[in-house]
Amino acid sequence: MSALSRSSWGRVIDDLGVTLLDVEYGRIDVDRQIGGIVIHDPLDEPVYPQGAVVLAVALRDADELAALVREAGERGAVAVVVRASTELPQVVRDAADDAGIAILGLARGATWTQLAALLRSLLAEDDVGQTPAESLGGVSSGDLFAVANAIAALLDAPVTIEDRSSRVLAFSGGQEAADPSRVETIIGRQVPDRYARVLTEMGVFRDLYRGDAPVVVDPVHLGEGVSTQRIAIAVRAGDEVLGSIWAAMDGPLTEERSATLRDATKLVALHLLRIRAGADAQRSLRAELVSRALDGGPDAQDALGRLGLAGRRVWVMATALAPRGEDGTEHDSIAERERLTDALALHLSAVQQGAAVALVGDTVYGILPVADAAAEDRSVRLAEDFLQRVGDRIPAVIGIGRPAATVAEIARSRAEAHRALRVVVERAPRQRSLARIADVETDSLLLDLRDLRSARGDLASGPLARLIDYDTRHDAHLVDTLTAWLDHFGDVTAAAAACFVHANTFRYRLRRVAEVGRLDLDDADARFAAMLEIRTLPVR
Repeated sequence: MSALSRSSWGRVIDDLGVTLLDVEYGRIDVDRQIGGIVIHDPLDEPVYPQGAVVLAVALRDADELAALVREAGERGAVAVVVRASTELPQVVRDAADDAGIAILGLARGATWTQLAALLRSLLAEDDVGQTPAESLGGVSSGDLFAVANAIAALLDAPVTIEDRSSRVLAFSGGQEAADPSRVETIIGRQVPDRYARVLTEMGVFRDLYRGDAPVVVDPVHLGEGVSTQRIAIAVRAGDEVLGSIWAAMDGPLTEERSATLRDATKLVALHLLRIRAGADAQRSLRAELVSRALDGGPDAQDALGRLGLAGRRVWVMATALAPRGEDGTEHDSIAERERLTDALALHLSAVQQGAAVALVGDTVYGILPVADAAAEDRSVRLAEDFLQRVGDRIPAVIGIGRPAATVAEIARSRAEAHRALRVVVERAPRQRSLARIADVETDSLLLDLRDLRSARGDLASGPLARLIDYDTRHDAHLVDTLTAWLDHFGDVTAAAAACFVHANTFRYRLRRVAEVGRLDLDDADARFAAMLEIRTLPVR
């Protein structure tokens, strides 16, 4: 087990070296801390955290790469990752020497997405407060990579720890000594579908999850790319199956190896339960800190400090699940809201250093640092990009408040974001799914006025009351006619199309509106009063 920090270079090289990363040029300081990941984009200017790892995606020109290396060095980055090549150009080597950073090579066959996901997994730490270190079975609590290495040492075989969906949660070193399929599994952090299907058809998963004994899988049955025997055993907590341990080893399954695997499942179960409990506690703590920071109370400044946002100019966004279709039925599943929270947190953390996201009540709030007006516009584009990426998979709507610098202003921005969100929810799915409060201030005021009238128990009065009464008795659609005419600024053709009637029919109904409601449609004040009455009617 390594005593290195989870966010140190030594730990990353221990866990990802050989399989994914190799040092192309320069020297790695194993104690140097990694502050985050930056994906190079020539069309955008990313935010560089201190000690960043820069991923030079699709950058092949030697001069451009050298320029990126120098820029990364000036911004305090510790390394640049390039696609592994046979020889690194001298101009890039010189730039690395000048910048004082290392050049790493990404193994062929691995994708940048996989590398970014693995790095973020390894760098994930409790960033909202330190907790006392715990030890389970002599291994730091929740450190599955160290557990996998310990089991591998006892079995003398590379090991993976997987969940119920065959996703790789952690793996030991020495995976390259197994076979190509194991390396493919590690790179993708998932058992390839073609192998998973064969294992299912063979009944391996059925035997694995029904019993507590190790299951032996002959490599002959798994197909091309598998040459090493697999030994698997389920990890349980009581009757619940948490995952499984897979070892790639040849030779017979001896009593000693079986006993080692059975003992290992108990340790892995403890760590998986600790990770689950820690994730729940982490989620609750972050939600508490974000809630306190947004409330503007006496603890807000302390909460902002623990979130790393004290003294910074920020803006607040409020996100919620959108209504399903035209019927207005809203998502009410806690799991769906948590899924939305995780997706937004992942999206923002990948592109905005220091963003804090948490589910507070039914709303997902995000607090994002913003340096200037240009950065504010960029933050809005981040929100739009999120909605585009999740699409129909997680239908969401977003409201954005004004930028804020003080505790009081942040509380105000939170209220503005929620007001803007409410306007978007009222409009969805007819109009766009994102709005800034500055763009929907009037609509928000009308909703507030409608709430006030509802709280006082106000009823429709004057011309509108007469039209509603007439529609109730004769089903004449006069209120709909008046609403469409006002919404289309007196354009009879457009209003008739909106009501799906002929223009002559609409004109007849409009005359009836004037007669029944005793409403002078040529009077600007009368039109404004009717429009305000319709927009603020408690029951529309």
